[in-house]
Amino acid sequence: MSENIVIIGAVALGPKAACRLKRLKPEANVVMVDQTDLISYGGCGIPYFVSGDVSDIGQLQSTSFHMLRDKKFFQDAKGIEVLTNTRAVSIDRLGKKVLVRNVVDGKEQILPYDKLVLATGSRPRRLSIPGAELPGVFTVSNLHDAEAIKAEVAEGRVNKAVVIGAGAIGLEMAEALADLWGVETSVIEVADQVLPGVVSPGIARMVRHHLEENGVSIYSAEEAVRIEGAEKVERVVMKGSTLDADMVIMAVGVVPNGELAGEAGLELSSRGGIKVNERLETSDPNIYAGGDCVEIKHLLTGRGAYFPSGSLANREGRVIGSNLAGGNAVFEGAVGTFAIKLFELSIASAGLSMEKAITEGLDPFSVFVVQFDRSHFYPEKDLVYLELVAEKSTGKVLGIHGLGGLESGMFARVGAIAAILKYGPFAADISNLEFPYSPPFSAAMDVVNVLGNTAENILAGKNRVIDTDQFADWWENREAGDTLFLDCRGWGNAEYYVNKYSENWKSIPQDELRRRVGEVPEDKRMVLICNTGARSYEAQITLDELGFHNTFNLQGGVAALKKCGYDL
Repeated sequence: MSENIVIIGAVALGPKAACRLKRLKPEANVVMVDQTDLISYGGCGIPYFVSGDVSDIGQLQSTSFHMLRDKKFFQDAKGIEVLTNTRAVSIDRLGKKVLVRNVVDGKEQILPYDKLVLATGSRPRRLSIPGAELPGVFTVSNLHDAEAIKAEVAEGRVNKAVVIGAGAIGLEMAEALADLWGVETSVIEVADQVLPGVVSPGIARMVRHHLEENGVSIYSAEEAVRIEGAEKVERVVMKGSTLDADMVIMAVGVVPNGELAGEAGLELSSRGGIKVNERLETSDPNIYAGGDCVEIKHLLTGRGAYFPSGSLANREGRVIGSNLAGGNAVFEGAVGTFAIKLFELSIASAGLSMEKAITEGLDPFSVFVVQFDRSHFYPEKDLVYLELVAEKSTGKVLGIHGLGGLESGMFARVGAIAAILKYGPFAADISNLEFPYSPPFSAAMDVVNVLGNTAENILAGKNRVIDTDQFADWWENREAGDTLFLDCRGWGNAEYYVNKYSENWKSIPQDELRRRVGEVPEDKRMVLICNTGARSYEAQITLDELGFHNTFNLQGGVAALKKCGYDL
């Protein structure tokens, strides 16, 4: 007798689990239920539909071979019944049945199941502030939201927009509004940086600078306290100032939809996510769950973690589909990966940031390098900015974060480290990580290898470093006279700075240090500077040999300072 499989949720994980099951066990009776009429779409593509990069919303619902994934597609092509505009009301675990209700006509029916899959996803968190329900205030959670936002903008009703939240969704939507549509866009973020908890303050500063260069205003360490307007939104009031607005987008995170599971007595996490094991079974072995509604294991900390991600949802869906067909597939967990495109910049990360590592009780340090993604002599190349987070005591790698141009190859480097993070690599492993080499694609010593080498040098005490934040602090207090900024590049690079800051900035190229040692002060702290941090490291080695140990190498060099927007 064929099993009855009911799947609640038909956006990402639900369709993947259903299709995997039907491929392995075609005789299974599968019913998918979703509370809206739009199913099986790429929600992560919503900002690109709003921006106009994706011209037709149907493209977000189509297969790679251009078939629309609607009810008819699943019935005809997959043999899967889909009930749209249908909400799951309750689960009777003892009787193994689900009560569902049509949201249009209110009709109810009972769906019996042998196995149940919860793919209930997440919902946007809304701030509980006055005016949050005014017309013109949007969240970004489904295709209906996307169509409503784009219609407002396309019809010329939005000149000024305010985005609340500088996480991935908030920044993607800010780009979408400012880029194609030319909307004057501001972003409010309660933390003191963009992408808080995802990237380091240094990389966040580079991202912010790029956004501001492209006309997006950032208000960090600020808080929206109320939204005002007569018939629709007109302004957003912060603690420090007020912004006029024709549209407000709330992008302050998402909340797992775990209520249905909780009401059925399934175990939930403190965040409200559904707890699952490696087989993605809930506390009831007849009920599976995955996607944005679950808590999974963080493979670096061993703790429960919440990673809302379309990629994870699809991978988990395959595992659930395999197990529904009688398999024994497992989903171990995740290290947490992230990627975003903002104008001409790409940002990616995997694993722990410095902030999160400290929160976990670890003692981390960070390594920052800047290098071309291809051989330096190859005509087409781009700088890649990479940061490694590792444990001070062991050199164990905890995370990687990167930034670069859209064609820079940065994404592949972060992906390579992401793939091995769960195996617990050390700095030495990164130094010797094997990359395919050819000048049009990489350097003989790839930037990732240089990242590992630099980490080893720091651990050995050979490379004493400061980051751009520390540099900025010392530079601001340069009039105290206790710090010399020593430029290790050629005179052509150093001349401007020496002429402008003759009391604080001195030029001695690295290859001239030995014969000009008499010009090196013995009573000052020295910040060693070059374009990327490589020559200044060589200068530090030379100065150590000559007896000068109060030196600090600026990680990333002038390239990092410029990328952060520091105007010396």
